[in-house]
Amino acid sequence: MARTVWDSTVGKKTVMAVSGVIMLLYLVVHLYGNLKVFFGPQAIDDYAVWLRDVGQPFMPHMWTIWLVRAVLVAAVVAHAVSAYQLSRRDIKARPSKYVHKKPRATYATRTMRWGGVILGLFIVWHILDLTTGTVHPGGFQDVHPYENIVDTFSTWYGNVIYIVAMLALGLHIRHGFWSAAQTLGVGSRTRDRALKTVANVLALLLTAGFISIPVGVMTGVVS
Repeated sequence: MARTVWDSTVGKKTVMAVSGVIMLLYLVVHLYGNLKVFFGPQAIDDYAVWLRDVGQPFMPHMWTIWLVRAVLVAAVVAHAVSAYQLSRRDIKARPSKYVHKKPRATYATRTMRWGGVILGLFIVWHILDLTTGTVHPGGFQDVHPYENIVDTFSTWYGNVIYIVAMLALGLHIRHGFWSAAQTLGVGSRTRDRALKTVANVLALLLTAGFISIPVGVMTGVVS
């Protein structure tokens, strides 16, 4: 039964919607934690330590954060695979190009695929930069995110990569939130306008919130 659901277009869209909601919830929490950088080193560094001990004594040290990481990896893989397979299925269904030269889709819709690629590459870079420290430009310090954030956004390329990725994220959320609502049966004629407004506001707030961090470093607010 699970295989039948997965093989169907509706099943793949549902997987995309559910995995997208999981990642969206994570982004909201992640942004809340990251904005602690504006309250100084102690605030965000203490938060980083707390994350490693969430659930104690029921959950051993680091178990909760690894559980969250496992769920996120599963969500990202499920989202990417279902998106790729739906894209291939869509291309096979209409091998010839549209007759109409003028694109009917919105800019966000037409850039969803490339936006997904950009975000996928960004996730890899972001982990190697601020989680493992592999490509970190300064002296990476574990459980000291304040110093690591300042190091990353003191470089021009760190700012460019991050800001471009966050703009792509905003477009992805703007279109993806509304699409997920339709797939999960939340949308309707009476609620579509409200859902589109929520999608726009959510995309704007998350994009502005994340971009405010490199801007804070560049302007010296965070230093």
